[in-house]
Amino acid sequence: MKFKKIIISRTDSIGDVVLTLPVAGVLKKLLPDCKIIFLGNSYTREIVNTSVNIDEFADWNEIKKLDKKNIISSIKQIKADAIIHVFPNKLIAEIAKKAQIPYRFGTTGRLYHWNTCNKLIRLSRRHSPFHEAQLNLKLIKYFGAKELYEKQEIPSFYGIKIIKPLEKNLKDLISKKRFNLILHPKSKGSAREWGTDNFAQLIRILPKDKFKIFITGTQEEGQLIQKSIIEEFPEVNDLTGKLTLGELISFISNADGLVAASTGPLHIAAALGKYVIGIYPPVKPMHPGRWAPIGKNASYLVLDKKCNKCRNNSHCDCIEDINPELVKNKLMEIIL
Repeated sequence: MKFKKIIISRTDSIGDVVLTLPVAGVLKKLLPDCKIIFLGNSYTREIVNTSVNIDEFADWNEIKKLDKKNIISSIKQIKADAIIHVFPNKLIAEIAKKAQIPYRFGTTGRLYHWNTCNKLIRLSRRHSPFHEAQLNLKLIKYFGAKELYEKQEIPSFYGIKIIKPLEKNLKDLISKKRFNLILHPKSKGSAREWGTDNFAQLIRILPKDKFKIFITGTQEEGQLIQKSIIEEFPEVNDLTGKLTLGELISFISNADGLVAASTGPLHIAAALGKYVIGIYPPVKPMHPGRWAPIGKNASYLVLDKKCNKCRNNSHCDCIEDINPELVKNKLMEIIL
């Protein structure tokens, strides 16, 4: 069959979406005349729109407000030949079937996919030794994709090239003499965090003549670190709550590097080829084997130990015990 339109369905967070963009890149390489539609949440639109491999964004937040009949009609109007359920969503799977999309790809691990999908891929993410981006690509074997893409191959498929120019007031903050380093201390609960004390210590020990430091995050996250970081270090540039996602992407593209836990900004920076250091716990499935940043200048730190005692706790010694000196040393290696 000649595929004219394919929907990639991924209705979760920014980092997950970034690691799904290579699916569009590989599909475009295999099927250059095919139109790729990305079905995602509203707040991920701006990162999806940076990819030259995505032809259209379908806003699931808006579509799901409709009654069920009109949701089906809305999906049917796309006239897709196939839908790939990268992030499983039972309602979307049911809608895709009722919309009579001819090819519906899902994994065998979701029972409802057996009834809603006609192309099933045997795939277990939780116990897999592969990275999330590699697992996403396994869903498109039917289209001629390889059985496994090596991590070093993946950056060429992000396609993040449509980036808005940075506003002058933000561009003027970028130093021409120092390494522009973004620190993103919080994660909105999406990842184990390194801790504000560690970020504060990192700021304290980095040479001020070599690094210009920026703090990013939401307004709420800025309030959480107001006393421990923002007020403690007045020389640091506080951007929390001041940037849209599009502006954050543009700012990252103008900066030199970023340090964070496994968050959306970390994966955005890695995809843009920036120097990134991800901080991770040695706990499956949160470990870097599954979620490390993938990019030509991406790296990570994780303790060489086995630990499951804090699996169900928000506080995690396994990640907080990573010494800020280790991060400093990695950063100094970059600039020397």
